[in-house]
Amino acid sequence: MMNLEELRLEPMLFSKKRRTDEFEAFALPHLNDIYRTAARLLGGGGTGADDVVQDVYLQAWKSFDQFELGTNCRAWLYKILFHTMHHYRRKWLNVRMVNEGEQILQHTPAGSPPIPEHITDAEMLAALEQIPQDFRAVVLLVDVEEFSYKEAARILNAPIGTVMSRLSRGRRLLRERLAGVAQSYGISGMQQEGKSA
Repeated sequence: MMNLEELRLEPMLFSKKRRTDEFEAFALPHLNDIYRTAARLLGGGGTGADDVVQDVYLQAWKSFDQFELGTNCRAWLYKILFHTMHHYRRKWLNVRMVNEGEQILQHTPAGSPPIPEHITDAEMLAALEQIPQDFRAVVLLVDVEEFSYKEAARILNAPIGTVMSRLSRGRRLLRERLAGVAQSYGISGMQQEGKSA
């Protein structure tokens, strides 16, 4: 026969197991997406993205009782990600400005590679990293992660009009950054020739 103390502990342990199972079922499938977005927002990845993702999942675990089953867990995790990024951005601002010059030198190629026919993923990501953070975040959420404007607005805690404006400006900035790359490959030159003919 169980005593009163055992009866009190048993439901708590059972509910904690159920909570763990629910967290694993709802939140863990989005781990790679959260990591990829954190790495892109930080401009590369590495330990910074690892730290951010760890903090996102720690915060998600701590507040999982606030998550409403049946709602979009992915959007909920992204909202936590952007809150965490805001915190880290303030923390890393000074360190990042010093290291940025060194990173540019490290990523500058020594020789000229053969001219490719298409823009590569690395060039696309490099152009994306040059876009200001506010615009990059919206482009990543809407164009890469395929969130709706409404979901992106909720994640960023911004009005939907602001999201649409930032998306438009972010896309324009991305096109401008990629235009130079395309022109150096002769890609845009061919399109202009076709227009004039």
